[in-house]
Amino acid sequence: MDINNIPHEKLQFAEGGLQLHDQKFETKPIGFLKDAWLRFKKNKGSIVAAIIILFIIAFAVLGPLFSSYAVSDSDANYTLCRPDLGLGLPFWNGDKEMRLNDNYVALLYGIGYGAEDPDGTGNVKWQQAVDSDYACIVNVKDSVMESGMHYTYCDVDTVMRVGFSYQTITMKEFEKIREWEKETGIRVIYPMVDTENEFCMDPDDANFWYKCIGKSPMTANGGRASLEYLQSAGYVDNYKRDADGNIMFYVNKDKTMINTRVLYYNYYRYMHEGSTPTHIFGTDGQGYDIFIRLASGARISLLLAFGVSIINLTIGAFYGAIEGYYGGITDMIMERISDILADVPFIIVATLFQQHFVQTGKVSAFTGLLFAFVLTGWLGTAYRVRTQFYRFKNQEYVLAARTLGASDMRIMWKHIFPNSLGTIITSSVLVIPSVIFSESMLSFLGIVNFQSKDMTSIGTLLSNGQKYLSTDPHVIFFPALVISLLMISFNLFGNGLRDAFNPSLRGTEE
Repeated sequence: MDINNIPHEKLQFAEGGLQLHDQKFETKPIGFLKDAWLRFKKNKGSIVAAIIILFIIAFAVLGPLFSSYAVSDSDANYTLCRPDLGLGLPFWNGDKEMRLNDNYVALLYGIGYGAEDPDGTGNVKWQQAVDSDYACIVNVKDSVMESGMHYTYCDVDTVMRVGFSYQTITMKEFEKIREWEKETGIRVIYPMVDTENEFCMDPDDANFWYKCIGKSPMTANGGRASLEYLQSAGYVDNYKRDADGNIMFYVNKDKTMINTRVLYYNYYRYMHEGSTPTHIFGTDGQGYDIFIRLASGARISLLLAFGVSIINLTIGAFYGAIEGYYGGITDMIMERISDILADVPFIIVATLFQQHFVQTGKVSAFTGLLFAFVLTGWLGTAYRVRTQFYRFKNQEYVLAARTLGASDMRIMWKHIFPNSLGTIITSSVLVIPSVIFSESMLSFLGIVNFQSKDMTSIGTLLSNGQKYLSTDPHVIFFPALVISLLMISFNLFGNGLRDAFNPSLRGTEE
């Protein structure tokens, strides 16, 4: 509307001081932290990164509470088991695709066949072995001929593949197992194999319970059995029998110990009060549960990273503040000290600490690596703080505070340091992924070793998993996933904090 064409009747005179409207416009002061939070939560990437970081921290702290395994638990029989979530998912069910020749197929089917015949009667049909709860081959995909050999591609249950095992136990323990079998109806003890005759292919492998000729199963007439023959006639057992022809279920080793043959899956259930060997992230080459080891490793790596970040922030803030505030000769001397330390290669420092302190038993691997990171790690923070103090120490508000008689300490920490907080916090947060990455590199090179029954780290898990990259990638996949998420998330989170604590952006809208 053109104000020059407003009708006069719509205008009215008002006396001085007369209030025409009751509406009041009020503003409330916003604190520094609240203002920083308002800016931070507008950065969606930083919010997502913070959630991921919190989730990984929760996994590291609370993960062991939801696992039936301890960090030190390992089982040499269950090495390189595939991840099994226990929900029957087609891609997370503990199965591994394998290319098998006919003899290996016969061996794996023989595990289910033998498990369905705990008394060695031989009255087992082939379909019972295929449908058995202890069957190793869960899916047959394809058959091919390669170089004149017949191969079958199958999905194999990596837990059930263990099959049978020889165990040396006491007679008292044998009787306890028999009592547990009666109570639960689950068979643990199975017939012993005659390992001393020419029909035993491998005396150390309890899964070869049937007679073999060379590497092939044997027919009832002494020939080589094909898979088609086994499907129709079954296996010929090679069980150990006494003088009367009765199947033996144990063999005396000495006066107190006996040798037995057990179905290891059920033996595990007996030893662990009915719990089954389910591994969410699978197992590594030493039979450790990757889930619990990764939670423990993430906890160690995060503790190391946060510890280094806090110590470096403290030392670097004080050192850089003194340099930047006082300047002159003080700054020159302190900078020369920093230059000398900066020229010391970190990898050399870490190696020397490991050789002269850790390997001699003076400190732990964790403490030795912490010292190595702290020795020179604070230099970056000190440089940034020094730069910020040089930038702000001659500002008007600093000069006003000095004129009003404020002490140097008050000016440094009350007036200048808060304005440097955004840069300092960002650099401190970005130290965390850097420490984790450096620890992984040192572990990969073998300089640092956190591998023990009670301790590990993400870097150590990555180092141990590299040899299985082509055959069992799950061993290295989960540690690699966690460290990748940590690296990306901490970088996004640090950038969000930098913008949130930047005083120049205070009160701005994005």
